[in-house]
Order: sequence, then C-alpha cells, then structure tokens
Amino acid sequence: MNQPEGRAAYSDGMTDDIRLRAIEDTRDDPAREAHTALEATMFEVKRVIVGQEAMLERLLVALLAGGHVLLEGVPGLAKTLTVKTLADALGGEFKRLQFTPDLVPADLVGTRIYRADTGGFDTELGPVFCNFLLADEINRAPAKVQSALLEVMQERQVTIGHETHHVPQPFLVLATQNPIESEGTYPLPEAQVDRFMFKLVVGYPDHRDEVAVVERSLSAAAQVREVLSPASLARHQRAAHAVFVDRRVMEYAVELTTSTREPGDEGWVEFGASPRGSINLVHAGRALALLRGRDYVLPSDIRDVARDVLRHRLVLTYEALAAGVDADRVLDDVLENVHMPHIELSDRERR
Repeated sequence: MNQPEGRAAYSDGMTDDIRLRAIEDTRDDPAREAHTALEATMFEVKRVIVGQEAMLERLLVALLAGGHVLLEGVPGLAKTLTVKTLADALGGEFKRLQFTPDLVPADLVGTRIYRADTGGFDTELGPVFCNFLLADEINRAPAKVQSALLEVMQERQVTIGHETHHVPQPFLVLATQNPIESEGTYPLPEAQVDRFMFKLVVGYPDHRDEVAVVERSLSAAAQVREVLSPASLARHQRAAHAVFVDRRVMEYAVELTTSTREPGDEGWVEFGASPRGSINLVHAGRALALLRGRDYVLPSDIRDVARDVLRHRLVLTYEALAAGVDADRVLDDVLENVHMPHIELSDRERR
C-alpha cells in the first residue's frame, strides 16, 4: 500500500507516530491499554478490508465517543462490509436495514402485535436493537421513517406503546447515502443530520488498493476473530471520558465552530454549525487522542476531525452552490484563518 502523506486534516491513512503504533507497556495505563486493544481491532479488520484507513479510524473514534456516522459514497466501496467486519471483531450484533420509500417507522423500531390465543398484545422489537445498525441509503425513506431514528440515536431507547426499551451497548448507527442519485430520495432533516457525529466522504481506492481488492476476491474471505468484547469496549469508552481537555483546546474548538457562522466576504454560508458542533469536536478529539495512546487532547486532534465533524452542519447559500463551492472548501478557509494554539508538553507527556 502506498504510504499516505502526513496531513493534519482528513486522514488518508495512518500517518506518523501519533497514529496507531506499538506501545509495549499497558499496565495501569487506561489510555495505552485502549490504544493497544483498538490497534489489534484495526489490524483484524484490515485482514478483510483493503485501504479505507480513514473510515476505519473514524468508526473507532465514533465508537469510543458514543457518536454515529453518516457515510457518503458511491456503491461498491466496502461500506457495508466494513461495518459487518468491525462488528465481528468486536463481538457485537450487526443488522442491515435497506431504506425504501414504502418503509414505515414500525419496520425500524418495532410494533405491538395482537395475539389471538392470549387476547393480549406482545411487543416485537425492530432491527434497531443491535450493536451496529447499517441504515443503507437512508435518504430513500420518507421523513417520518428518518425521524424514527432520532430517539434511538440521541436517547439510545425506543418507546413502543407505553413501554420504553433500551438498545444494547455499544450502539452505533452507520447511515449511507448515494451522492449521485437524487430521483426517489428525501433530503435528511437538518435535525437528524445534526445528530451524526461524523459525515465521512468515502472516495475510490487507489490503483494498488483496488488490485489488492480484486486479488482477495479470488480466494475465500478471511475469518475475522473477536479481539475486543463489548464489555472491554465499554471500559475503553469510560477511559475516553477521562481524557484531559485543556481549556485552550476547548476554546479552539469553539472558535472553529463560531467561525463557520460568519458569512465572510463571499457570503457562502447561510447557517453555520450549532453548539453541538463544538461539543462533538471536543468529544471526537478526546476519543482520537485515546486512540493515539494519549490521555490528553492536543489542538491537532481537534483540527484532524474538524472537517468530518462540521461539514454536514453547514447550510450553504445559493451563490455558493452556483459557484460549485462545497462545505469542505469553506472549512479549508476556516482552518486556515483560525489560529491553532500551541501547548507545551511536559517531559513525561513527550514520552
């Protein structure tokens, strides 16, 4: 595989020493223990998935932070296979739901069924009751079905009748949408789009990766081993919540978010990111720091996840769309104009 260049923006792959690397001693260090366990998970998934390192890294970050992911890419880029393989490596339950125009909310969350033999009603839970839910082509279902996901995504629970049912933990919604087809689709409500921690734009693999994909298709698929249990993942999630965030890092995240609300000279932005953008920047940066083996967040962690966290929270003006300007172009300007603070590290932290 070609070695990707080191960048401080959207990951094209594992880059320098702050990416996943071998750490020998994990005793009594939750950050290093989590790093080593997630590194093993990454390597196990890559026995099946070729390339797509950025998507894999962001999925692990979302799992640690308790967020959800919206994937945008053309068919055939291993989105479904990636989620299923990750579920196998984590020992979780995977379900795939193909969204169609005739889908109703009960198909998603479940319903109450009358039993003639007992004269009562039984609750049949829907496919959202799993650890990893792939909502394939989410924009093909009407708004009432899309909104049925809101309570599950935000509250991790479903209300059917007078009963509330909690989904199992961990719980990750991975939704996909096809950017090249608009016929028969329903745009996602802004309230739902804002619930996704990340929006990842998945591109085509490079030549070498695609050759490797074709080569692997000629033989039997590798059997994925469970390398991390849901209980262990929950422990690492607690470790992510304990990662230290300096106030200057929080101020940098807020400044990035508030800068998206300024129209600028070009007037490309109609509505910028909400405070949920700032929250998700810090939470994602905290999880990314843990994934990189640290128990503290650096400003570079925030910068690395900024595009993925903010791109779907911007509403562009007609002038921007007419000029062919997308959210990433706006965020390029934001990242260039907002100064990234420098934080001095102690000798222990440098090690």
